[in-house]
Amino acid sequence: MTAWHDRRILDLFGIEIPIIQAPMAGATTVEMVVAASKAGGLGSLPSAQYSVQQLRDALQRITEETTAPINVNFFSHVTPGDDPVSQMRWRSLLAPYYVEYGLDPAAPFSGAGRAPFDIAFCEVVEEFRPRVVSFHFGLPDRRLVDRVKAIGAKVLSSATTVEEAVWLEANGVDAVIAMGFEAGGHRGNFLTQDMATQVGTMALVPQVVDAVTVPVIAAGGIADGRGVAAALMLGASAVQIGTAYLFSPEARIPALHAAALASAGDASTAITNVFTGRPARGVMNRIMRELGPLSESVPAFPTAGAALAAIRAQAEANARDDFTNLWSGQAAKLAKCLPAEELTRWLFDDAMAVLDASSMARRS
Repeated sequence: MTAWHDRRILDLFGIEIPIIQAPMAGATTVEMVVAASKAGGLGSLPSAQYSVQQLRDALQRITEETTAPINVNFFSHVTPGDDPVSQMRWRSLLAPYYVEYGLDPAAPFSGAGRAPFDIAFCEVVEEFRPRVVSFHFGLPDRRLVDRVKAIGAKVLSSATTVEEAVWLEANGVDAVIAMGFEAGGHRGNFLTQDMATQVGTMALVPQVVDAVTVPVIAAGGIADGRGVAAALMLGASAVQIGTAYLFSPEARIPALHAAALASAGDASTAITNVFTGRPARGVMNRIMRELGPLSESVPAFPTAGAALAAIRAQAEANARDDFTNLWSGQAAKLAKCLPAEELTRWLFDDAMAVLDASSMARRS
């Protein structure tokens, strides 16, 4: 059998196979993280979905289930200040939908959204000492990064351009996730907000590999062994996969989301900011078509979601996904419906079969 020739990520993280289950806030469960890690890959816990105590509880459950390395992921955005004008403009745009569902457009709403990495979260990291800590939207304050590295954790973050990858290496990451435009969920961009110039995985990965000295993890549009093998050929040391894990029984997503994924094709998704205020890829639905998909009227991340909660709940109660964030990458059609542990192992085995076939073809 052909060997996975680049062991840098395997040795850095202490894992057996170069498959990283992507942290997907709202969809990833403790069970998914444990399953991916037990298979020899790297399970990733999206901690932005938790309070500090909830994160501590989740990590305690994981440590009771496995001693394998895991990745604890955080958002590193800056919490925006109050912006009543922006919120009023957003409320005005949503008002017709409130009326449609018999809701009061002037009713107060609240919601903290996703919390960024801070001292309290850092203290939990120091308590549990995970092997890997990753960030989205750049990196938090350098003092916090230094505290994470002081416990021996390896630090990762996502880059959507070569410039971002170079910045991350200069600021101390141990590996870079090269996140192609095909990837589902929130974009990891932090030096640019221009979605028109974002780069696809096939073009991004080899250019990042050439630009940095740390190992590179490919993400975006990878859902089977062909994608994993292609990432290796492009110079990646490992892959991070998200959408394929949404088909596993360990995923926690609404039935409407699962149905949208099952019917999604290559052209079914788009980048939108109408759900949270930051660009993210998901299956097209009503609010994306009518208000976006990208709108300058959406308030800053993560404050946009609170105003959507009431109409989303009403729509879902009527079996409608009009206001539900249906996060998905462009390769959903390639995904297999497998338990997370089996999926992790299959992705690697399928990639090895592809590489073996390629090697045999070259020799013949």
